[in-house]
Amino acid sequence: MRRLLAASTLALTLAAGAAHAQAVPVETVDAAVQRILPEVTAWRRDLHQHPELGFAETRTAGVVADHLRALGLEVRTGVGKTGVVGVLRGAHPGRVVALRADMDALPVQEATGLPFASTATGAYMGATVPVAHACGHDMHIAMLMGAAEVLAGLKDQISGTIVFVFQPAEEGAPPGEPKGGAALMIEEGALANPKPEAIFGLHVVPGRPGTVFYRPEGFMAASDRVDISLKGKQTHGAWPWRGVDVVAVAAQVVDTVNTLTARTVDPTTTPTVFTIATVNAGVRYNIIPDSAALSGTLRTFDVTQRDALVARANSAIGHVAEAYGATAEFSVKQNAALVFNDVGLSAWLAPVLTEAAGQGNVNPATPPTTVAEDFSYFQQVIPGVFYHLGASPDGVDPSQSAPNHSPEFSPNEKVLPLGVKTHVLTALRFLERP
Repeated sequence: MRRLLAASTLALTLAAGAAHAQAVPVETVDAAVQRILPEVTAWRRDLHQHPELGFAETRTAGVVADHLRALGLEVRTGVGKTGVVGVLRGAHPGRVVALRADMDALPVQEATGLPFASTATGAYMGATVPVAHACGHDMHIAMLMGAAEVLAGLKDQISGTIVFVFQPAEEGAPPGEPKGGAALMIEEGALANPKPEAIFGLHVVPGRPGTVFYRPEGFMAASDRVDISLKGKQTHGAWPWRGVDVVAVAAQVVDTVNTLTARTVDPTTTPTVFTIATVNAGVRYNIIPDSAALSGTLRTFDVTQRDALVARANSAIGHVAEAYGATAEFSVKQNAALVFNDVGLSAWLAPVLTEAAGQGNVNPATPPTTVAEDFSYFQQVIPGVFYHLGASPDGVDPSQSAPNHSPEFSPNEKVLPLGVKTHVLTALRFLERP
């Protein structure tokens, strides 16, 4: 009799577990997203009007934390200075998955003409600068806040736990800070207690509204900051032979970098971009200065190839300086690692995103892009996938629409519900996996 009762109890338990694991219908998700869309739009516009630079997202973090608490989530603030982590525990035990959004704005003077355009300012490198959400992070925050509300409303149907990561300083470590937002949040336990099995994130970019695109393996480039310091000998501009002309050396350095990239890297194997973007030297038209400072960015998709190019550049720049009688110091600092989408998760995700966006609107094999994202650091700890949402204005050719970081960048608010829906379905379907 005891065996029979035990067997019956086990059968009931398994049946209950199976019931809990049933998929939430996409129609249920659609209806919930539409109900909260006015809120999501209002959050986006409020956040757009009140942008904050990296590690200064105090108001933004407060808006996020208050919302998550109102939903009944466990909330931790100050994770990575201004980061916020919310934990939603479903009614039944199960897996753990994470969703991430970035919160920081840029030192950009907005020129979108929107009625809710930013007029905010902030402190950057010792100066007061205009600040704007010129990369779409306001959209990302609003989407993930909306997803948290939808998922909290489905708590009784969820088996497992969802971790919401709202990250500061995605645009890189601010001057004087050793680490950016993702690395610091990880260091301070954003992916611990509970530890997710996987993490997913998104970004709005130029593209046909309603489309989703990404790729397995290397998707977004590793980004390094390059600094070059040249030392020569000051002299009169009329007597260049009496000194060491660092301006001429700087010109040769730029040419050397461009030649190294074009002539020593096979472009058919991995994209590589090495750009010198600033050259600073001198104070007067007829004085050859004694020093020059150059800076730039290196974007790569292969660690071994990147290391080899850095070594060649260091050696070549040193030789150029030596030929003129100058000296050179060369340094490289990583801003973001390679966004490497887990192969298995990438394949699993394609039908989930199609469920959200519709047939023909998902491309899981898009070419890699040389822009960077520090979501990559989360992927170094747990498997993850990062994908893009097309968000060009209606009627505008995506190839001609203003890019991210432009003063005119204005992502299409019509993609807000899709972003909420991709977040929600990604989390639900991951937790529903057998």
